[in-house]
Amino acid sequence: MSIRYIYPEFEVVRNENRCIACRVCERQCANEVHSYNEDKKVMISDETKCVNCQRCVSLCPTRALKIVKSDCTLRENANWQNDTIKEIYKQAGSGGVLLSSMGNPKPLPVYWDKILINASQVTNPPIDPLREPMETRVFLGKKNGEIERDEDGNLKCKLQPQLELSMPVMFSAMSYGSISYNAHASLARAATELGILYNTGEGGLHEDFYVYGPNTIVQVASGRFGVHEDYLKAGAAVEIKMGQGAKPGIGGHLPGAKIVGDVSKTRMIPEGSDAISPAPHHDIYSIEDLRQLVFSLKEATEYKKPVIVKVAAVHNIAAIASGIARSGADIIAIDGFRGGTGAAPTRIRDNVGIPIELALASVDQRLRDEGIRNNVSLVVGGSIRSASDVIKAIALGADACYVATAALLALGCHLCRTCQSGKCNWGIATQRPDLVKRLNPDIGSERLVNLMTAWRHEIMELMGGMGINSIEALKGNRLMLRGVGLNEKELEILGISHAGE
Repeated sequence: MSIRYIYPEFEVVRNENRCIACRVCERQCANEVHSYNEDKKVMISDETKCVNCQRCVSLCPTRALKIVKSDCTLRENANWQNDTIKEIYKQAGSGGVLLSSMGNPKPLPVYWDKILINASQVTNPPIDPLREPMETRVFLGKKNGEIERDEDGNLKCKLQPQLELSMPVMFSAMSYGSISYNAHASLARAATELGILYNTGEGGLHEDFYVYGPNTIVQVASGRFGVHEDYLKAGAAVEIKMGQGAKPGIGGHLPGAKIVGDVSKTRMIPEGSDAISPAPHHDIYSIEDLRQLVFSLKEATEYKKPVIVKVAAVHNIAAIASGIARSGADIIAIDGFRGGTGAAPTRIRDNVGIPIELALASVDQRLRDEGIRNNVSLVVGGSIRSASDVIKAIALGADACYVATAALLALGCHLCRTCQSGKCNWGIATQRPDLVKRLNPDIGSERLVNLMTAWRHEIMELMGGMGINSIEALKGNRLMLRGVGLNEKELEILGISHAGE
């Protein structure tokens, strides 16, 4: 027993003078941390099960609870840190691969925080977005590279299929199964009200959500879960998932415990069976193979919908994107290494991939150098945390951004990083009916709308301060960015100057 014991990461501090033993904490904790001692008539806590989701703290009627980080640690060692040692203990006891959820928590550089935005002063005056026109709409898809006229000299205005967004933000892929029905309902309703899109992820589309089709991106992953003709035609666009920022180079895995009821029906697999997406698409081993799938999906949707190819940000991402741009895809989605996930091997989540900022800048520059930037739109994700991150991404060359973790936070997520357990106390990353009902889709969609409305106002304010009145004028405008605390190579890749230059 002693060799397997790891002191709990968190401690439950209960103020006995305030606690009235109402047992709310017991009823609300899916991890069974709290229980009632009948003999002593007091509440007790099993801290080994606490994940610091803050559910008990937020709902305690007398504010008798708080969760604190344990100060009981192993002896300090700069090379062998506490987390590293504890992970070795766990693997020595289980022989298994460590699983984690959400994004990379390591203290690696966040380049958004080292990039500053320029502002206009006198010669190029700022714009007041409250009194002057400000265009936040964007259109995603292949653009014409040159002006064309017909035999009578009239302009040819026909474009390839486009996605119209009221602002340059979409809700990223989160599958039904990894998140709850109510979470998907919240995303779908909010996207529709906002005039943007949300992504089904690789779990198919619940029949109740077909009504939101014009604001839906349907995803095709290597497992082909839930993919059929009606599904492909239901959305506004089709996304081929080749990779994901949190786990580049591997497939997906949804535990059988989450494959229940409508999740099983939607994914078209038996209840209780693990949903495993293989690492590669077994029909794609080259850009030529990818091109075949792109045009198969275009054919299946009568060439009416853009096709997106989603890839993880890796070291040769610029070359990969160049190939995808020639495959016939209309949009490339790039997911950085800080992107979230429902479950991923810890080693891969924390060590594989590159920051989205560097990947975006290198891809945009490569496509411009090759004269094919208009062939595709670029969408980026992987820890887009605020309106200023969106602005910086667009100035680095993105057409729009995917957000997922920020959206989950708006729904109530507390980043306890235990999504893989299926015991989400906030009703988001779970399929347990008693937990799912904790997320009210009406409230959830309202909060998402509020968040994106606030971001849209901030985007307009930021653009106004830069003297720019449209997203299109901001796109790739790296002159409006400056770096702080970056070395010459980082500045070179980002394509920006240092502050003061």
